[in-house]
Amino acid sequence: MKKNLSFIYALSLTAALLSGCAKGTDTTGTTAPTEKITETAISQAENESPGPEASGETETGADVQEAPAVNIMALKGPTAMGMVKFMEDADAGNVMDYDYNFTIAASIDQLTPKLVQGQIDIGAVPANMASVLFNNTEGGIKVLAVNTLGVLYIVENGDTIHSVEDLRGKTIYASGKGATPEYGLNYILSQNGIDPAADVTIEWKSEHTECLAAVTASENGIAMLPQPFVTTARSKVETIRTALDLSQEWDKLQEGADTPSAMITGVVVARSEFIQENPEAVADFMARYKDSVNYVNNNVEQGAELVGKYDIVPAAVAVQAIPECNITYIDGEEMKEKLSGYLDSLYQQNPAAVGGALPADEFYFVP
Repeated sequence: MKKNLSFIYALSLTAALLSGCAKGTDTTGTTAPTEKITETAISQAENESPGPEASGETETGADVQEAPAVNIMALKGPTAMGMVKFMEDADAGNVMDYDYNFTIAASIDQLTPKLVQGQIDIGAVPANMASVLFNNTEGGIKVLAVNTLGVLYIVENGDTIHSVEDLRGKTIYASGKGATPEYGLNYILSQNGIDPAADVTIEWKSEHTECLAAVTASENGIAMLPQPFVTTARSKVETIRTALDLSQEWDKLQEGADTPSAMITGVVVARSEFIQENPEAVADFMARYKDSVNYVNNNVEQGAELVGKYDIVPAAVAVQAIPECNITYIDGEEMKEKLSGYLDSLYQQNPAAVGGALPADEFYFVP
């Protein structure tokens, strides 16, 4: 699935713009879009097989030459947290059937060129990014599973917000204008009868830290922030409280729906060619990944230690953030139902957010 340099450049730029990664540093998929591709992505597109050290990434995984290699990359943040037990097992040599090589990338523009060129086989990416990639590669990737539900929360420097209706007439500080955070907030507000343009004031900031500064400077200040930044903010400012979980608010809106969707942050995708040529490896990966997610959710302290070990976020932050990061594993028809509804909500607000069109059924890997 080779592409010329101009296509790789354009695809990476589109993905970075729409996945919501600010300045190439935030990997939650929940911040304002960056304005230009980084030099790292361009250099990767020019060189078909750079080593991980060339891009400043941290590689993990046992070197088992006899077993077929499966190369996996995840973004530093919630979308990688559920993989850590799997990563540790691979590092320890406890996985013998396949040589799983994991890489944690600092930004999305490190991941997309490698995925498109076939240098990695499986990637954990923002949900809308998966649709953008599918459309721009003409079906070159498929989504295997949802791995992270919504990580957005309404926080308050006070105690006045206890429902979405309480936001009416208020000022909300947020980052992520023109990206998925804005679309998610708009959907929840509008579906609760609140006009985002008239009934609330949304002050858009470029960084999460700016939102936090604005909240702490205001009595009863309100902001929309993602995990694990919410946990970090609460540890620094004692008066900050979590007022609303936007994933829960989204779910409330789906009650009684024929095809309920979900607020989704991250998914796991694979190259279509890899899936076709290695069905047993894909099945093995999915089973091990599901077990890893369950381990992290059921063993938070041990999972947090592994999250810290792989330098995703500090263990002290992870132990508090994991229960609120909505790390999950959803595949098959349920994945298709929830993800398709979420992508449709983005498409209705801005088709470019999903790559210009809703992905075809072939996008969803349903064995």
